[in-house]
Amino acid sequence: MNAAKKAYETVSHIDEEERNRLLLEQLPQVRYIARRIHDRLPQSVCVEDLVHAGVLGLIDALAKYDPAKNVQLKSYAKFRIRGAILDSLRGLDWSPRDIRRKARQMETVHNQLKAQFGRAATEPELAAAMGLELEEFYIFLRDLRGLDLGSLQAESSEEGHQSAALASLATDPEDDPYHLCLKSEMKEKLTEAISELPEKERQVLALYYYEELTMKEIGQVLGVGESRVSQIHSAAVVRLRAGMRPAVFGKSAGNSAEMNTGKTKAQSMSL
Repeated sequence: MNAAKKAYETVSHIDEEERNRLLLEQLPQVRYIARRIHDRLPQSVCVEDLVHAGVLGLIDALAKYDPAKNVQLKSYAKFRIRGAILDSLRGLDWSPRDIRRKARQMETVHNQLKAQFGRAATEPELAAAMGLELEEFYIFLRDLRGLDLGSLQAESSEEGHQSAALASLATDPEDDPYHLCLKSEMKEKLTEAISELPEKERQVLALYYYEELTMKEIGQVLGVGESRVSQIHSAAVVRLRAGMRPAVFGKSAGNSAEMNTGKTKAQSMSL
C-alpha cells in the first residue's frame, strides 16, 4: 500500500479528477496484460499480485507521460505496465530453472523423433518415447507452464529503452545492415519452425500472439478447456525452442543435442 501511495503522489501534477479518470480508463489494460502474463505462469502465482504491480506501472506511466510527444497514453502505458509486472515476478518464490531442465528433456526427444519420422511427432508419440502415459505427459506439459518467462523478462530489461524510444518517436538511427540481416534470418527460421508445428499448436500460437486472446478465450474458440490450451501452448514453445536453438545459440547447441541423443529414455526422463 505504501508503494501505491508513493507512486500515486508522483502524479500530483495532474488534476485529481483527470488523474482518476485516466487511471480508471487504463485499468482494463492493466488487468488484460496481467491476465495474459498469468496465462504463462504456474498456477501458484496470484493474478491479483500481477494486477497490483501493473497498477504501479500505470501510475508511473502517468507520471512520465508527455502528451507533447504525440504518443498515445495507452501505447506508452503498455510498456510501463508490462515491465512493472515482469519486474515483480523476479521476487516470487519459484524457479524457472527446473522448468527449463524439463523442457530440454522434451527438446531432445522431439529432435530424435523429428529426425526419425521426418516430421513433428504427435503428443502420443512424444509421450511414448518419453516412457509416459498420455495423461502423465499432459501433466508434464502442465509443469512446463511459464517456460517462456525467461524471454519475457529479457524483454522487460529493455523496457526503459523501449519506452524512451516510444516517447521520443524512435529518433535513433536505423539498424545497421548486419543487424537487419540477422533479424531477417531469424524471422525466416522462426517462420520455418512454426510451419512445422502441428496444426492445433499453430492455431493456439496465432490466437495468442497475433489475435492476443487469453488462454480462456482461445479455449472457447477451439472448444477445449483453458488447461488444455496451456498444454498445447507449452508443447509449441518447446518445439520452437528446439527448432530455433541452433540459430540462436550456434552449432554448439546442435552438438549438445546430438550428444544427448545417445542417452537412454530412462536417463532422459530422470527428473
